[in-house]
Amino acid sequence: MDNSNVALITKLVLEAVEKQKTSDDAGYLVPIGVSARHVHLTQEHVEALFGEGYHLTKKKELMGGQFASNETVTIVGLKLRAIENVRVLGPVRKQTQVEISATDAIKLGVKAPIRESGNIAGSSPIAIVGPKGAIYLQEGCIIAKRHIHMSPRDAMAAGVHDGDIVSVKADNERGTIFNNVQIRVDDSFTLEMHIDTDEANAAKIATGDTVRIISC
Repeated sequence: MDNSNVALITKLVLEAVEKQKTSDDAGYLVPIGVSARHVHLTQEHVEALFGEGYHLTKKKELMGGQFASNETVTIVGLKLRAIENVRVLGPVRKQTQVEISATDAIKLGVKAPIRESGNIAGSSPIAIVGPKGAIYLQEGCIIAKRHIHMSPRDAMAAGVHDGDIVSVKADNERGTIFNNVQIRVDDSFTLEMHIDTDEANAAKIATGDTVRIISC
């Protein structure tokens, strides 16, 4: 092989390596937050579960003014299957909502739809039991749709807008691509993609790992 051919092959190999490197580095980097099952309550339901005049107490600050409370409840499906020690998140909301994983839904015997948080119309019924009482919801149990929280500055840098649907890739040994990821933009948000425990375990991802937005 003459020197001209060697030079040409070397050039092609280097270009291919550089192209692959550029492809691997492309996309906006987003940290992961694995979201375990949890409950949002109205003040009326807080008092029904924990006692008259009761208010949630703060355990850990979360983004957007939310917090993990010290309070936990038991959730019960229609077949009287229960999951205990489910964390309540504050502050109180206008609607009570239970967010679980698909595995939790099977255990509870409920048909929870995949929904954006707050969209509970027609969702699965569920019972919630606290130390002072219990409530039954005709609707309110969902599997949270995977989503990315962003500040407006992050959204501008990533080239996305509130409500956009994107795909992201986890560049680990599983090499998982998540489609149908909703963008949620607010001044109070810190950049983070939320997935549930089923999704995290299947993709071998933990809180603090990162993914890349690969399509908009």
